[in-house]
Amino acid sequence: LWRHKYIYDSAFHPDTGEKTILIGRMSAQVPMNMTITGAMMTFYKSTPAVVFWQWINQSFNAIVNYSNRSGDSPLSKRQLGLSYTAATGGALFTALGLNHAVRRLPPMIGRFVPFAAVAAANCINIPMMRSHEWSHGVPVFDGNGNRIGDSPAAAKRAITQVVVSRICMAVPGMVLPPIAMVRLEQRRFLTKYPLLKAPVQVCLVGLCLVFATPLCCAFFPQQSSMLVSNLEPDLRKKVVAADSSTQVYFNKGL
Repeated sequence: LWRHKYIYDSAFHPDTGEKTILIGRMSAQVPMNMTITGAMMTFYKSTPAVVFWQWINQSFNAIVNYSNRSGDSPLSKRQLGLSYTAATGGALFTALGLNHAVRRLPPMIGRFVPFAAVAAANCINIPMMRSHEWSHGVPVFDGNGNRIGDSPAAAKRAITQVVVSRICMAVPGMVLPPIAMVRLEQRRFLTKYPLLKAPVQVCLVGLCLVFATPLCCAFFPQQSSMLVSNLEPDLRKKVVAADSSTQVYFNKGL
């Protein structure tokens, strides 16, 4: 019974009950991210390659962020399109700008440009894809599971927590493999077998993500909480009038 519950929870949105697209689920993070991240870190010197792989990465992230949003309010196609355009455009601008800035720096620094771009892009992509929550709030519940209303303060806390966990999730897979690749190149292994660069990079990233993904998702509980005193005044009055709870609960998303 618990196994079926885990499968259901991994495939259906906790607030809307909708079945999420396959590549938008957290279970797809390792195979999808290891492929995309490995390619970004292998082909980071060419501008067309940077544009292509950053676009692929941010498109994938947009799907993940939308699929794992908090709340049950629908996003219009116009809102979704504007959010996607802003998120992807901001990420591409960041990646290309950083690539240009590090041209005169040591090659090792250039290997970390994809990570810096991904970290900066997460700060743009997640809030943009969840902009409706940021402005209108997410549902908050009292200790008995009764819905109190929608809180923008809870939404801002939820989105901030997700940004932090996503950046931390990217650290091992985008920091350790470049160091390992430099060592392999120094030992002339990859010089002898240049076609192995991309597969080796992808496997190293995958190995890091296997551990980093569940660890960083667990940084903050999905059913998060906050003090009633941090709510908006109108919601605070509702809680005080209804019961003596000192905390409210909300789904932060993933």
